[in-house]
Amino acid sequence: MKIVIAPDSFKESLSAQKVAEAIKRGFQESLADVDCLLCPVGDGGEGTVDAIRHSLDLEEKWIQVTGTFGQKEAMRYFQKEQLALFEVADLVGLGKIPLEERNPLQIQTCGIGELIRHLIDQGIKDIYIGVGGTASNDGGIGIAAGLGYQFYDRDGNALPACGQSLLNLSSVSTENCYEIPEDVHISILADVVSPLCGHQGATYTFGKQKGLDPTMFETVDQAIQDFYEKVSPVTLEIKGAGAGGGIAGGLCAFAKASIVSGIDTCLDLIDFDKKVSHADLVVVGEGRLDSQSLSGKTPIGVAKRTPVGVPVIAICGSIAEDLPSLPFKNIQAAFSILEKSEPLEDSLKNASLYLEHTAANIGYLLNMHKI
Repeated sequence: MKIVIAPDSFKESLSAQKVAEAIKRGFQESLADVDCLLCPVGDGGEGTVDAIRHSLDLEEKWIQVTGTFGQKEAMRYFQKEQLALFEVADLVGLGKIPLEERNPLQIQTCGIGELIRHLIDQGIKDIYIGVGGTASNDGGIGIAAGLGYQFYDRDGNALPACGQSLLNLSSVSTENCYEIPEDVHISILADVVSPLCGHQGATYTFGKQKGLDPTMFETVDQAIQDFYEKVSPVTLEIKGAGAGGGIAGGLCAFAKASIVSGIDTCLDLIDFDKKVSHADLVVVGEGRLDSQSLSGKTPIGVAKRTPVGVPVIAICGSIAEDLPSLPFKNIQAAFSILEKSEPLEDSLKNASLYLEHTAANIGYLLNMHKI
């Protein structure tokens, strides 16, 4: 039996690769003749680039860029020939910022622009960027700064490249801006469709979880709106521009980037259609399967790309009550790995073991009812 194991990461617990490995161990325990093909994937959220690099055998590299508070910091990226991938969360991820320092208007993201310049100068032609899980809400001003744009208040004083500066911005200088070559293609792997501004935009949707006071939402949202009406009005209409606290919008406006489906691009890059063509079973998974999963998240994206007639099952940390009745979206069955009532911290810590147990139990069932 050939089983393709294509899970997303379990947030705050396991990478997609670790999830896939645990499921494989479970199947190997209970199925005698099993061939498990590991295809860790992601939909643009945090961990996507890590998942892709395992499948593509990319080389890990590092470069010094401007960090979250202006200090120099090493940031990693992955490269193979003229292709490169990186994840903005590796520099400005929410998990990297101590609770007491979480102020999304003070976080600097210009290091992302600096990295893009470096990659282009190294001859890279195709750049893929994961923008999920950021601690910033700068509307993309940091991207612009990293690409040479400069910002001033009404008195002509230079402003730092952070969201707070949008509240005092008077003018923008393009004198030293870096021009992206026509033969360079930058793709943003996104799993959200939030616009840059408005009540469905970056600030209102993600600001609170990053530490932004809700009383500031209207002011910050309007400041981002005013900024883009000056520099790139068309960006305000782009679905997904609000991803990464507006980093996606900044990449579109200042780096000529395009927003693409995170999961479909990931599956294309790892040649998933070929890998799944002779599968007997496909296993998907994520930390929590809920109604939001239905709008382009990893399990549904994988299930849609699985050939008709190949069953798909989901192994997840937990399963919400707001899902439609099974089967749905080509998923035939769904399993939660939780074995007992316990604190969330313990469930996260034991996730690998629980995944292994669940896969083993499914394997025993498959022995009883051969596919």
